[in-house]
Amino acid sequence: MNKEINPCPCNSAKPFKDCCQPYLERVTNAPTAEALMRSRYTAFVLKNEAYLRYSWHPDNCPSVMHLNDDTRWLGLKIIRTSAGGIDDDTGEVEFIARSKRNGKASRLHETSRFTRFKDRWVYIDGTQPD
Repeated sequence: MNKEINPCPCNSAKPFKDCCQPYLERVTNAPTAEALMRSRYTAFVLKNEAYLRYSWHPDNCPSVMHLNDDTRWLGLKIIRTSAGGIDDDTGEVEFIARSKRNGKASRLHETSRFTRFKDRWVYIDGTQPD
């Protein structure tokens, strides 16, 4: 993995090595649902399927993932969080992730649900607003 990524792809304005890299390399677990959300976005940017699987609740993780090499992720904006703190067991993060594929721009607006599983945050699922 490129250790010189700067700033972190998750738009935290922190260097990658001080932000999502320790989570993606499993040096430590994300302390909050938002930190896990940011690290999962970064994993999509870097096409890190192993981390996406690790950070997904095993009951909901798809058997096949389609990480398209033609997709270029352009940015992540956190809209709001609900619970998901260091002392919580569940949380939600609403976000917008922008991407471009084959010259066509798109955005994913989702409210993701997270829970604790084996003492770490994991992604359960997400819904898109009407």
